[in-house]
Amino acid sequence: MTATTIHRRTRGAALLALLLATVLVLAGCGGSATGNEDAVDDDGKVDLSKVKLIVGDQKGGSKALLTAAGELDDVPYEIEWKEFTSGPPLLEALNSGAIHVGGVGNTPPIVAAAAGGEFKAVQAATYGGAGDAIVVPPGSPIKSVADLKGKKVAVAEGSSANYNLLAQLEEGGLKFGDVSVENLQPADALAAFTSGHVDAWAIWEPFTSQAELDAGAQVLVNGEGLVNGYVFQVASDEALGDPGTEAALADYLARIARAQNWSQTHQEDWSTVWATETGLAPEITLAAVNKRKIQVVPIDDELIASEQEMADAFTENELIPEEVDLTDFFSDQYNDAVAEAGTS
Repeated sequence: MTATTIHRRTRGAALLALLLATVLVLAGCGGSATGNEDAVDDDGKVDLSKVKLIVGDQKGGSKALLTAAGELDDVPYEIEWKEFTSGPPLLEALNSGAIHVGGVGNTPPIVAAAAGGEFKAVQAATYGGAGDAIVVPPGSPIKSVADLKGKKVAVAEGSSANYNLLAQLEEGGLKFGDVSVENLQPADALAAFTSGHVDAWAIWEPFTSQAELDAGAQVLVNGEGLVNGYVFQVASDEALGDPGTEAALADYLARIARAQNWSQTHQEDWSTVWATETGLAPEITLAAVNKRKIQVVPIDDELIASEQEMADAFTENELIPEEVDLTDFFSDQYNDAVAEAGTS
């Protein structure tokens, strides 16, 4: 067995541990209640004022965007927000029944699907790939992806940055096992990056712009033209099976779509609120906004095929244990509502 094979299996084992954690959380889920049963009258009519929608979020994510766009001003149901460091722990919470819906990037649903999660991606948009990047410290001798061979690279395993790193390595003629991956969430990764404990960092916005402006990082390569840049709102099957929660979801997803469209014509307004919500400097969030050209897209065969291609790449690199068919993890039931919201 070669050193490369051992290294690849070691990294695969790390991601498998993430999968196992998700499975264990899922196994610990008990009951089928969503907490909104009392919102449905005997005749099946939903009283949204009795619904609580529990939403998973990442710092500077859905809550900040909805606030900036004014989409939280007249919500007819209660929203309880729960914040997570990245998509993988958010999806673990979704699978455990701790939240009903949450926003994640293009990779966490693949990892959760491979772990046997019970959820569906129900709304989608794409930011392109310009904000997904691999950055290196100022003055780094690393000038190309090929130079990453044997280097330490920080990345949150199971995140969108994980796939961007894999795709960039393959594009540069390397395999995933050719680098030493340090599994770090953004805050810890920034500390490791600025202190010189890692040679590169695979990350997404606004952390890409933060690394550039605060740490003098240089973008080695970004995902434009290589990764799909999808972001999803993902709901649990349990939430989708409850009439009260499902009714609130229809309204919530329309608000998300309107806010995403709003952000493209109000960049400075959005970046100002984003800065307030995250504590980042306004110039950082404005730089991030300018790199992220969002477009609301339908859940369709083309989107699923793009995600399936990513899942197959993870399988081929032994980063998930076996092939996974993603078809049943996407739902187009809200496409019409989302499309109508985009034109309102």
